[in-house]
Amino acid sequence: MTNLLLRLFVPNASENTPAAHGAVGKLAGITGIVCNVLLASLKILAGLITGSVAITGDGINNLTDSASSIVTLLGFRIAQRPADGEHPFGHGRYEYISGVVVAALVLLAGAELAKSSVDKIIHPQAVPFTALTLVILLVSISVKLWMAGFNRKLSKLIGSKTLEATSQDSRNDVIATSAVLLSFLADGLFHIQLDGFVGLGVALFILWSGISLAKNTIDPLIGMQADEEMVEQLTEMILSHPRVLGIHDLLIHDYGPGHCFATVHAEMSAGESPLDAHDQLDHIEQEAMHNFGIHLVIHYDPIAETEDWAALRAMADTCAREVEPAASIHDLRIVDDQGQKKLTFDLAVPYSLPRTDNALAESVAAALKERGCPLPVVIHIDRQDG
Repeated sequence: MTNLLLRLFVPNASENTPAAHGAVGKLAGITGIVCNVLLASLKILAGLITGSVAITGDGINNLTDSASSIVTLLGFRIAQRPADGEHPFGHGRYEYISGVVVAALVLLAGAELAKSSVDKIIHPQAVPFTALTLVILLVSISVKLWMAGFNRKLSKLIGSKTLEATSQDSRNDVIATSAVLLSFLADGLFHIQLDGFVGLGVALFILWSGISLAKNTIDPLIGMQADEEMVEQLTEMILSHPRVLGIHDLLIHDYGPGHCFATVHAEMSAGESPLDAHDQLDHIEQEAMHNFGIHLVIHYDPIAETEDWAALRAMADTCAREVEPAASIHDLRIVDDQGQKKLTFDLAVPYSLPRTDNALAESVAAALKERGCPLPVVIHIDRQDG
């Protein structure tokens, strides 16, 4: 069914373009609205007939999901607006903002359901058993199972956190409705009144889901570490060019799907012709856009590969790893500071390392001095994700 919808409405879904991304988001939003409005109408009707707070609450949850789908649809639509004078990096983060709104709606639904469920626990009432209600709950579970798989596939196809959150919400709905179904059967068949307790359990589950959704969508807005797989792939691509000796300070800025910017320092031999080096780095930047859809800017770091440089590089690398095994060095240079030569380099260490920057720099400098480093040392600490 998912593949059929994609072939009919988004034949270019696999293309890594903003247009394809927006079309997939539109398909997900419209599908979510139709399915959730239908399920919400049926469940609220069944809840009113039976007086079940759990079934009514489950229907309200689906109604919230339909509102979330509308917000998601609007978020994807706004996110496709091109860059302008006020927003030079585009409007891609509107998709993340829509995800925050989805999370807020989920939390609101959970709080309201919890309130109604506590009231039902204090004042319990029997829930009449009807075949129509049983069919509605079974159909709801089936539809939500399909929607979870549908949105999960679309989220992987375009790398969307919002659709990933929507898939998770549909999966949670399956668990919630299953609990409501068991409560309904227990009351109807064995006269065990669990409606209020199950409703409260569903409410707590929805609240937990809303908190998780909020975290997953707020993190990209605040600014978070880039996807590890993307960092590895981009690094591998850059280093696959033999004239690049090494890279460091790779930073990836996410302004929404299809609006990703990155900067990196690339070390190349100082003996390279500046024009040739520029052409090579320009080619790598174009390759990054073509392969990953990333706007890459490369800073050229010329390295003078002399015998003295190579010996000091090996010495500094050894000393750095002796002080901290997780450390690495880059951008090592022998510079002339007002007639005095100095050795300078960056020491990359994990954010989680408890030692202070000064303590690390002093320890490595002391280790170099013990090994007979002939030059004064200037060390810059570069904290990175470990």
